[in-house]
Amino acid sequence: MPTSPAPPAPPSGEPPLLGVDTGGTFTDFVLRLPGEAGLRIHKVLSTPEAPERAILQGVEELGLMGKPLLMVHGSTVATNAVLEGKGVRTAYVTNRGFGDVLTIGRQARPRLYELQPPPLPRPVPEELCLETGGRLAADGTLVEPLTETDLAELRQALERLAPQAVAINLLFSFLDPSLEARIAEAVPPGVFVSRSSEVLPEYREYERGIATWLNAWVGPVVHGYLRRLEEALPRARIAVMQSSGTTVSASRAARMAVRLLLSGPAGGLAGALAVGEAAGRDRLLTFDMGGTSTDVALLDGELRLGTEGRIGPYPVAVPMVDMHTIGAGGGSIARVDEGGMLRVGPESAGARPGPACYGRGGREATVTDAHLVLGRLLPEAFLGGAMRLDREAARAALTRLGAALGTGSEEAAEGVLRVANEHMARALRVISVERGVDPRDHTLVCFGGAGGLHVCALAEALGMRRALVPVHAGVLSALGMLAAPRGRDLSVTLGRPLDGLDAGEVEARFRALEAEGLRELAAEGVPAEAVRLRRRADLRYRGQSFTLTVDWAGAAGAEAAFREAHRRRYGHELPLPVELVNLRLLARGPRPQLELTGELAGALEAPLRGLPERAEVHGLGQVPVLRRGQVPEDGEREGPALVVDPVATTWLAPGWRARRHASGSLLLER
Repeated sequence: MPTSPAPPAPPSGEPPLLGVDTGGTFTDFVLRLPGEAGLRIHKVLSTPEAPERAILQGVEELGLMGKPLLMVHGSTVATNAVLEGKGVRTAYVTNRGFGDVLTIGRQARPRLYELQPPPLPRPVPEELCLETGGRLAADGTLVEPLTETDLAELRQALERLAPQAVAINLLFSFLDPSLEARIAEAVPPGVFVSRSSEVLPEYREYERGIATWLNAWVGPVVHGYLRRLEEALPRARIAVMQSSGTTVSASRAARMAVRLLLSGPAGGLAGALAVGEAAGRDRLLTFDMGGTSTDVALLDGELRLGTEGRIGPYPVAVPMVDMHTIGAGGGSIARVDEGGMLRVGPESAGARPGPACYGRGGREATVTDAHLVLGRLLPEAFLGGAMRLDREAARAALTRLGAALGTGSEEAAEGVLRVANEHMARALRVISVERGVDPRDHTLVCFGGAGGLHVCALAEALGMRRALVPVHAGVLSALGMLAAPRGRDLSVTLGRPLDGLDAGEVEARFRALEAEGLRELAAEGVPAEAVRLRRRADLRYRGQSFTLTVDWAGAAGAEAAFREAHRRRYGHELPLPVELVNLRLLARGPRPQLELTGELAGALEAPLRGLPERAEVHGLGQVPVLRRGQVPEDGEREGPALVVDPVATTWLAPGWRARRHASGSLLLER
């Protein structure tokens, strides 16, 4: 369903730059052509069973098949493989006596007062957990050697078990990776190998083991997907968005699949940062509502990274954008539970069959159907008129839901939206209020295909008075792919008290990390002089288990920053000594300059077929319908109104007013 015409052949020299975000319902494309002002946008329905099919369809419809191309891709392949349990047969190799570490975990119970919790399935079947020698002590001394007999027995076991991947996680391997390297050499050829000393060279054997196992478990799936994509696009150079909001070459991404688990959402935050900067807003509370899920995050002029994320039941300790995700999206299914209560999500109608209004066989009411029944979506102008929605099918679905609730279809639709809004407002409070941040000091930035329909209601729920709806809000994650720099996030555990710390040892460790980061980025064409290096450290009070990350400015400066960060986060300080746990290095290439003010203006002129001047909205009668370009720059437009662009609709609620920034974004105030 193209939303812009196929481009002409680009001039020779710089290739076209294409950002691609694969979502649960749609696959989004943002194209920048050399020498052409403005960006071209495109959407196709996702093909979850083979995500590359939707990408190739979009490339074909954009007229780029067989041509030179630089593609930056946000992939859900690793995420879906983990959530759906579709990794490959993986063996786990560790020290003797530690084969059950991944099964035992932290012994945290999901339900505290359940006296007889059902046993959770083992991440790795018992027969695939292999134990061997090569044990180090906490100071790096050898406790048990890794003998040739050990290696021979391990090789025989792997040949007998025939795994597709092997995860190697030895105790304290971050102090000396040579033992893991010897085991990797003993693995039969053709088997995907993941070493903990390469994936996550930090302490905590459980978290390090899970990250290494996840990397091995889904690594071959990601590698096969990227290989198929590269074979189908032989003239394209493909980069992949990492969970940290930076990009990496496809070959590196295939080896580090665990760093792609928040690939798409990270693109959305990179895009939000870019459009917020263009509109003069840097303190942002972001809200990305797609077809299947909603992601929320807090930005203060930069992406916030964390190392305590989770995917499904598993902790993921690699650097990831700090966000909170819930199962609520435009495709979230509404139902009545056994107690007669209205529930919305987390089940989603997905892309096939999709919401009832898509006309592809879906019968259950969704959030999108509710908006259509209430008149907040225009059936003839969805996706710029490229896809017509079936209002009668949506009404039939809401009528069935209303019958179960004892109400009419419109009242049921209003209930669906109220429940969905409360779910999302709660998520926004988790990322802000529960961390001691007042959301009223920030601007709510909504994007994703459904974000603009909920922005006013969510801002009101949090007492916020300012919101921003980016131009290209419906494809902002794909736009973020074009705005993200190449980058690396490196770390190593040191584990020293700050008092009496050897500054020379810390400097040597940082310099080693810097050399590694510069070397890897140079291999991707980023010269050393263009790389920004940022030194950070994980600190904690003595006796604590968890850390806070601060910039490293020597021991004294880092300690002061840590104590202040602890006071801000937890409301108090402690009269205890501070420990240095991990050193972290952020290496970033230059951020691509999209010149958003000029380039995004083209979206305002995109054709919108069949757009009426007014529309009937339930409870409000006839309200104005505006193209985004009709919202004034030098004045304000009062709500209620529908603001339509080629990839999304914004509901400007009563009591709100909007003006258009020069970059094309809508600035909303209450």
